[in-house]
Amino acid sequence: MLERKCIIIAGEEAGPKSNKMGGIWNVIDAEVKTLAALLEDGTIDEETKPRIFVASPYFDHSGVDWNKSLNRITDLSELNEFELDEELKKVFAKLSEEGIDLVARSRNIKGIEIIYLMFKTNDYCRKTIEYKGKPVCLENKIKAEAYDLIGLDSRTYESMGNGNEYTHYLNMSYAVSEFVRTLVSIKEEEGKKYTDKAISEFVTSLMPTLYVSLHCHEFGLFYAIARLEKLGVKVNSVATCHATIPGRAAGHRSIQKIRDNDSTWDAGVPINMAKLESLSDYADVVTAVGDSTKKEISLFYGIDSIVVRNGIELDTEREEISWDKKNQCREQIQEFMSEKLHNVHDGIPIDPEKIIPIFSLSRIEIDNKGYPDLLDSLVLLDRMIRIEIESSRLDEGYRVVCFIITAHGPKTNPPENFPIELPEEILIGSELRLQNMILERGLDAGKLVNGNRHVGAVFYPQWLSSNDGGLNMEVDELMAGCIAGIFPSRYEPFLLTGLEAGKEATPSIVSKVCGFSDALKTLKRLVMGMGGVIVVDNITLPYIETIADYALTMDYFIETYTDDRIKYNLLCREANLLARDMNWRDPVKNYYEMLTGKRLE
Repeated sequence: MLERKCIIIAGEEAGPKSNKMGGIWNVIDAEVKTLAALLEDGTIDEETKPRIFVASPYFDHSGVDWNKSLNRITDLSELNEFELDEELKKVFAKLSEEGIDLVARSRNIKGIEIIYLMFKTNDYCRKTIEYKGKPVCLENKIKAEAYDLIGLDSRTYESMGNGNEYTHYLNMSYAVSEFVRTLVSIKEEEGKKYTDKAISEFVTSLMPTLYVSLHCHEFGLFYAIARLEKLGVKVNSVATCHATIPGRAAGHRSIQKIRDNDSTWDAGVPINMAKLESLSDYADVVTAVGDSTKKEISLFYGIDSIVVRNGIELDTEREEISWDKKNQCREQIQEFMSEKLHNVHDGIPIDPEKIIPIFSLSRIEIDNKGYPDLLDSLVLLDRMIRIEIESSRLDEGYRVVCFIITAHGPKTNPPENFPIELPEEILIGSELRLQNMILERGLDAGKLVNGNRHVGAVFYPQWLSSNDGGLNMEVDELMAGCIAGIFPSRYEPFLLTGLEAGKEATPSIVSKVCGFSDALKTLKRLVMGMGGVIVVDNITLPYIETIADYALTMDYFIETYTDDRIKYNLLCREANLLARDMNWRDPVKNYYEMLTGKRLE
């Protein structure tokens, strides 16, 4: 009997990159690439290679995206045309009859064909089908069925402020689950076409028996798993939570909620999204990216989960650290800062070699990302640097510049000397608040020119790219050029950015809250004591001690960089090795075992 495994990896940002890429896109893309690599090198040894699908929305033009402010456009340029085989032609035809349109493309990774399924869901309100003997629009059929199956109160949920988002997720989940259901039943459906039993058995014997697995990332697709379970469609399913809705709403207070076993939801929790997230309970396995997320899932939903951490996607073509890249990128940052500071503030130009760049990069959630803690620690670091200069332990020409990279969205026309020149009119919402926090603490970079400060914060409200109107550097280049990264989050389910910094051999400081810090406990160190990744306790220590530790650890990297380059390079190497140890191979092997039941050595 012919058998074949099909693995479907689904997510709101699963498949081909758009003009808005988030952490989930990076995770799913890395999972797909690593799965292909494991199949190619024989780590996953299957007589017949499983078929891999990636399921996502399709935004083919402006106005289609449910989130009009993002205006995502699906980029098909890196994908190949895909010719449907007879089996998929039947599946697509069946879906089309039900009003579900999708676009299929493919990509070859390590000799493995990855099939991208992109569903256009924004027009379901204009598609008429039959439900319970009555003609209704597809969108209403989906909502009515969801209520019948599991009691989803879409009438209430769609009337909320985020109702468009809720409806999109429900439509997307329905479309994915219908693809799965149709795929699973295609063999049986083909057999029913023949009244003669012998012919029916012969026709179905020529078709493979499919064993389908569905991996859904984040709450937007969890209804797909719940619907399949309620309809009795047998698939292996995994639901991965990268955070929780109630946890995000509580933010840095979620740690205390876990301690107090306080399962109440804050007033700001979007109830409809949290309801979708609770549907993960229908999955065969629920996974969390870190220990704190696992605790949140248990606390807020009473659901048991397994920790499968995130990883880093490695550049297999480059095994060694590119020191030339690090030096070139650092020099570019130093020369940029020296030039821009002189253009805007005049004074004696700062020697580029004396500029020490560090960075922090995350979403613009000021309190959750710990920006107040970072700024207070930079004030303390300035006092420490000043004392070191006065005691002749450090050259008086040194200036520490901390780039704080976060924005509500991309800036299309930044001013000529961006970001040193940063007029208020180009800032919105939390961007303006963060810039004011920098000014209130006297950390604005202009004070570096005259020596009033030796440490400054440069707010960089832009999405990094090679043409962003400022540094004109990609994220990896900025990370490679800085001597350290600092991530003082008060709420952080994992922190992929810390791994990305390590990939570029840049040491980092992370808060204990980060899920990343949990994984560090099991990894070997090259440097005794304070190594290439330093964890600061922001959970049990008083605030003043936490910010002191942030300042001390930044000073440690600065002192090592300026006084002992050999040791500093060793710290860079350790940060790189830690990132490499936390690659995607083991997590993807864990996912494959859960999805297929095949134990991997």
